[in-house]
Amino acid sequence: MAKTAGAVYRHHSVLDVAPSPSRGSLVVRVPSLTLAVAGATLLAPAALPVPAAALPPGERSTARGSGAVAATDLLSRLGDCHQISRGRYRTDADSSATVPVCGTRDAVFWKADLDIDCDGQSTARCNRRTDPQFSGATAYPQSDGRTLNAETLPYIVVPAPSRIWNPRKDGVRGGSIAAVVYRGRVQYAVVGDIGPRDLIGEASYATARRLGIRADPRGGGAPSGVTYIVFKNSHMDPIEDDTAAAMAGVRLARLFVTDK
Repeated sequence: MAKTAGAVYRHHSVLDVAPSPSRGSLVVRVPSLTLAVAGATLLAPAALPVPAAALPPGERSTARGSGAVAATDLLSRLGDCHQISRGRYRTDADSSATVPVCGTRDAVFWKADLDIDCDGQSTARCNRRTDPQFSGATAYPQSDGRTLNAETLPYIVVPAPSRIWNPRKDGVRGGSIAAVVYRGRVQYAVVGDIGPRDLIGEASYATARRLGIRADPRGGGAPSGVTYIVFKNSHMDPIEDDTAAAMAGVRLARLFVTDK
């Protein structure tokens, strides 16, 4: 079930942050890396490991190939939390505000629960029957103008800009590339939706399933232990290209853990 702030506030209603206007070729930049991307194709693909998204669903989060980055290495690289948010977030409407957003030179991160976002395109597993709070809207659309497909696309949800934290000021926007870590697994994703201003810890059905988390929107998710890492100023276009996002995510993660 997606996060709510009170009985009448749904995360998908927060659409005051415009989706990125970027289309076509783009450059994904971090201080030590420039990835040239033409549409959905990364240049110099031979230099990249096999993307997790190209493997069968059951193997995507646990694949270990040349250049793959272990969950332990990512978590170790984060170190202690250097809080960049002015305050802290709640993980649920009835919980205390305990989650800060932390920052490093190249990434922002937070540690929270994982609630299931099933919004976007109506599919066999994400629809009004399977999710009573289902909405056909996502904050950021696909390149063809349709909403995202939560059942097949790994994406995460970020809070709407507020006095607590403004994601855009730290290089986080629709299409930003993220690594989600849970119980030794790493799943690469994109920022695909916007949630309530005071809640954090949510990802798509596909993200949860690939991490081995029960993906039922009615009662699935993980109560704690999920780390969300978003690489600053990264961007995937088209946002729905899972394979390209996974390839870029692996490379960004590899440079993140080695560039100290």
